[in-house]
Amino acid sequence: MPNIANLEAHTAATLPPFAYTTSPEFPELLAQLNASLVISTYQAGKLLFISSDGESVSLLPRNMDQPMGMAVKDNKLAVACMHDTFILSHDARLGASYPRQPGVYDTMFMPRQQFYSGTVHMHDIGWQHDGSLIGVNTLFSCLCRIDGEHSFEPIWKPSFITDLEPEDRCHLNGMAMVDGKPKYVTAFGATNNKDDWRKSKYESGIIIDVESGEIVASGLPMPHTPRVYVDQDGNEQLYVLLSATGELARVDVNTGTYDVIRKFDGYVRGMDKIGDYLFVCMSKIRKSHTFNDSEYAKRQDYQAGFEMIHLPTGASVSQLKFARSCDEIYDICILPGLKRPGMVGVLDGNYRMGLTMPDQVYWTESSKVESQSNIVAQ
Repeated sequence: MPNIANLEAHTAATLPPFAYTTSPEFPELLAQLNASLVISTYQAGKLLFISSDGESVSLLPRNMDQPMGMAVKDNKLAVACMHDTFILSHDARLGASYPRQPGVYDTMFMPRQQFYSGTVHMHDIGWQHDGSLIGVNTLFSCLCRIDGEHSFEPIWKPSFITDLEPEDRCHLNGMAMVDGKPKYVTAFGATNNKDDWRKSKYESGIIIDVESGEIVASGLPMPHTPRVYVDQDGNEQLYVLLSATGELARVDVNTGTYDVIRKFDGYVRGMDKIGDYLFVCMSKIRKSHTFNDSEYAKRQDYQAGFEMIHLPTGASVSQLKFARSCDEIYDICILPGLKRPGMVGVLDGNYRMGLTMPDQVYWTESSKVESQSNIVAQ
């Protein structure tokens, strides 16, 4: 008999980069939502834009340096990368006139700001009500403001963290925003020494109320991606992904207990909601990963991707799974109202060609941009 593992490995190796499969209904469902998706995968060093015309799905990969947390506000997309934080904005005029594929994209994302935060292991990020950007600074165990004045400006830390040192003392990672302010954060433990959270990372996770500083839930299996959504009765509900057990949970912040809404076959991290539908991402875990002794690191019989969940019932209605190239996902953002967004390359310098003014846009020729750069350099 043929070796099944070798046969599957050979099949995966012959697939194109970022090959994927979807459930049959996914293209129509995504088109009906009048939205596209963007996924960050630090393992592959890409943002992946996913859109649909109702019959087929389009996937656009763009290089970035280990992108992790993302946040959308109006026409802006903020992306936390390995050493920097980028702010991109999209412009429909640039999409329509994109010279390489005119008429294909309904808008085009362009990098407009870059903050040199340094290597602080920024995880979740969010937009405040005043338009400023804050992030979860995992290395220094704090929330920080990202504004270009300094590498970062600490604005909050858990009460049990005594000093701001680059020691990843509790693995602070996730942040839930409510009314333009951070409301809850997740960490892997209430620990105050370098990497101490690693000793019991699968059962000591916590959720902290930022305003009060109170730990509202504890004993969680590697919590990520806390999010607050309003239910059908108008009440705010806190949801969190329990990565070690592959579960989506709803947390009662008054009692510290939680209900499991759904269990997934994968390491869950990254979710976003539109209407009644929640998109939950799943990752594969490398044997060389920090979490290489977890359940999912010991298995290779599952794929990274996401499921589309009908939140009122907890039912899975659709999914997308990657067959190659994308194994670890950090975040997903919904791009409402965008049918086919594009993005120019950030690392290859193609963004230099797209110029916008309040009443005019212009695409330059790459050769002219290069010659102008040489003149400046001289």
